[in-house]
Amino acid sequence: MLEGKATIQDTDMPAKMQSQAMSFASQALDLFDVLDCESIAAHIKGEFDKRYGPGWQCVVGSKFGCFFSHKQGTFIYFSLETLCFLVFKAAAAA
Repeated sequence: MLEGKATIQDTDMPAKMQSQAMSFASQALDLFDVLDCESIAAHIKGEFDKRYGPGWQCVVGSKFGCFFSHKQGTFIYFSLETLCFLVFKAAAAA
């Protein structure tokens, strides 16, 4: 497990959810090859959907850009190993 080695870049999540996001990422890296970003993201998204209801999104990769709206209190962007992780719950349409 790689827990405790993640670096948070930005977040508005409560501390417990932050810890879970990093723990799920660590679990995913134990289960999948580091190049299998799709499976890593699906694992993290699935864990958040189970615990906090549907609507979670997860992006995993070494380089990506993004622009999105999220529900307040559900965003985290962190790095672990050579990958960056973006986890958020989509904002409701206005």
